[in-house]
Amino acid sequence: MSQAFKDAVSLCKAILRNGFDAYIINPALTESLVTEEGAREIDIATDMGLSELGRLFKNVEASAEPGVTGAMTEGGITFRFYLADIIDASHPETTVARVTPRMLPHLAQKAEMASLACPYLPKAPDLHDGFADFSSGTIRLQGLPDETLRRNYLLGYRALRFAANYQLAIEPNSWMAIVRASQRMLDYVAISEVMDEWRKVEAENLWNFVQMLFDAQLLHGLIPEVAALSRVRHVKNESGREESVYEHTLAVMRHYPEELPFDWYGVMACLFHDVGKLFVAEFVDGRWVFYQHYRVGAKVTRKILHRLRFPPEEMDLICHLVRHNRHFSVMLTDKGIRRFRALDEYPRLIEMSRADIKAREGNYNAFNHNMKFLERADMPEEMLEPLLNGNEIMTHTRLKPGPVVGLIRDALLQAQIAGEVTNREEAIAFAKSYQAKEKIAVQDGVRPA
Repeated sequence: MSQAFKDAVSLCKAILRNGFDAYIINPALTESLVTEEGAREIDIATDMGLSELGRLFKNVEASAEPGVTGAMTEGGITFRFYLADIIDASHPETTVARVTPRMLPHLAQKAEMASLACPYLPKAPDLHDGFADFSSGTIRLQGLPDETLRRNYLLGYRALRFAANYQLAIEPNSWMAIVRASQRMLDYVAISEVMDEWRKVEAENLWNFVQMLFDAQLLHGLIPEVAALSRVRHVKNESGREESVYEHTLAVMRHYPEELPFDWYGVMACLFHDVGKLFVAEFVDGRWVFYQHYRVGAKVTRKILHRLRFPPEEMDLICHLVRHNRHFSVMLTDKGIRRFRALDEYPRLIEMSRADIKAREGNYNAFNHNMKFLERADMPEEMLEPLLNGNEIMTHTRLKPGPVVGLIRDALLQAQIAGEVTNREEAIAFAKSYQAKEKIAVQDGVRPA
């Protein structure tokens, strides 16, 4: 990886830490242009505005180029910041910027870059009609399982629901009857009746219910986007071991209720939290990357939930959780954590992040950091401590005690909250620049730092 590409990655990380999105546009082509053709330009997509970029990177200037928010030159490399898609109603495939006008000539040179009407089925008068007594320790269809299912294919879904909630196995012959009838269950059972059974599965058991739907080849017909995640792989954790995204999804669903039990909607959001990876997966530099999968995932989730006949308010809730589930996974600044705290349902988003870490067997460094900063977000801004106290400000600015020191201290605190100052060295530079800007004279008798 070239140094210019590494610098671009560092810029993206700085933007992410401040609560915004950022990624390198078409990283494979970009790296090729930089290393093979000596290109001195890299394009980055972000939803951070020009004013925010200017505060974060001092050399950013406005650009007249179409779609370019701003540009800056560092180390002989020009970084252009394009506006990322932030419109929720846009088509999912337009969310990820894959090419810019500058790249088109290079792309031209690189060829390698280039239901049946179903009758009404009345509900059984008794919930357990069609099932043998559960005292045997298994879920078993009465009589000949295939014949029992033919009379009411809804019983197949109900058997899975009973097995998940009661944590019982399905009797082998009954299970094979369900597998053989899976296509007919998809054809003849109304989606409203399927979801009526689904909603009766307890939150803690939803992961097992989904797994049984998958094993019976029912999930492939109901939600093919989630079933297809079994063929998408990502790196599980720092060990480098891979797993399918579907396996990871089930693990997140299993861990989420450990902190928020009975939260059915939260677990459903976990089911869809990585569904966008199917649509954005790219193999780059020897590994899979999934830029903007949470944005795309939220759009795809809305399409799926509409197909499953979810009410609008429930669709909005689940899609919101999918859209923002990644925000708590990076180490946030004070400003970033306050932006996160302003999101609706942020406690659920925290638990989705915690469940994701458990599922990956990952580390809690960023999570614990954000939890500490979250406590600071509860405090009024005036109660936060600046990086320099009054004595240190006087030492570095050669000022004597007085109200001017308090003005610099307050300005430094506001700069910290805004994310403009993040460490002690920047704080010292800020105090001196503030003194110069306000034309505060150095006072005699005070030795400089």
